[in-house]
Amino acid sequence: MGREDQIEEREVLDSIFPEEITDLSDTSYRISIVLDAPENDVEETEQPVLILQVSYPADYPNVAPGLEISAPPNAPKHPRLDIQEDRDRLLESLQPTIEENLGMAMVFTLVSALKENAELLMSERVNAVHALKEMEAAKAEEEENRKFQGTAVTKERFTEWLEKFKAEMEEEERRQREEKEADDKKANKKTPVKEEKKLTGKQLWERGLAGKADLDEEGEDALPAVEKLKVAA
Repeated sequence: MGREDQIEEREVLDSIFPEEITDLSDTSYRISIVLDAPENDVEETEQPVLILQVSYPADYPNVAPGLEISAPPNAPKHPRLDIQEDRDRLLESLQPTIEENLGMAMVFTLVSALKENAELLMSERVNAVHALKEMEAAKAEEEENRKFQGTAVTKERFTEWLEKFKAEMEEEERRQREEKEADDKKANKKTPVKEEKKLTGKQLWERGLAGKADLDEEGEDALPAVEKLKVAA
């Protein structure tokens, strides 16, 4: 009964993976699995490929198939998946699927699980790279912001600042006052005091400012002496 199940499964697999499956013997074959790289991966590389080798024991599917994982010959090392280092981890990830499907044809399910687990592993590594970059960026931003953080204000620091501020304001007022005084002195030196013009006797008489002493002033503008008039009886 086991061999009939194996032949039937192999025929089904041949219709599902016509280009990917290669026979090694009547009871073993290889299936090439192309993985999809994570969408958020900054590395631009070719899609990684896994080779799953399946061997049927005589009692398969009542027992687990023999499985082996390898990379294609001469395939470049992918930055997110190292078959040599990740082989055991990927094989171990298939154990729950094997246990759940004992007694049934399971190779197609194993291929699907292997593809999913390998792509999840790559995605975790890409996310780890992004998380590290974000952490480094946050640390750099924190260091930059620390440059602009002021000193914590205490009562003592505020009092010290206030006294310093008052002293600076007083010094500024003194300086402005001295500059103003210096400017005023310069202005007074440049503007001479206008001498008062002395009025003549005639100008004093016309303006009603002349006194008795002024009438005795001599000069061409002086008024002539007025004799007393005798009034006839």
